[in-house]
Amino acid sequence: MIGSREFPRLTATNYRITSPATSDYNCIAWAASDTEHWWQPGVYWPISASIDDFGVNVLESALGVLGFEPCGDGQSEVGFVKVAIYGSSLFYTHAARELPSGKWTSKLGRDVDIEHDTPSDVAGGLYGEVVRFMKRAANQG
Repeated sequence: MIGSREFPRLTATNYRITSPATSDYNCIAWAASDTEHWWQPGVYWPISASIDDFGVNVLESALGVLGFEPCGDGQSEVGFVKVAIYGSSLFYTHAARELPSGKWTSKLGRDVDIEHDTPSDVAGGLYGEVVRFMKRAANQG
């Protein structure tokens, strides 16, 4: 199992590895459905941003370019895909994307991609807590 200290809420039954480890893309790119880039200000970013800006608002703006808008929660909504943003009130640390099944998917740094049951499954450790949810129409992008 993936390290319990970094991901204390992951259990043998609430996640599945879905792709091998790769450094081609990171969790932010994965949440944006982009496997071609490593999304990070100064590396690849879809909007103008300072190289050292890792604020929740800059991630929210970057996802906004893809049609995502803030929403209240991570509950599945027919016709929409959601993204959970993790971190603190100031800085993002991770993003996860809702799958059509209602499960969630995360890229764990340079490690594997996983499918997990809820957004909170990867919270509580390395990534902090979910600080925002965003959504867009499922047929967009």
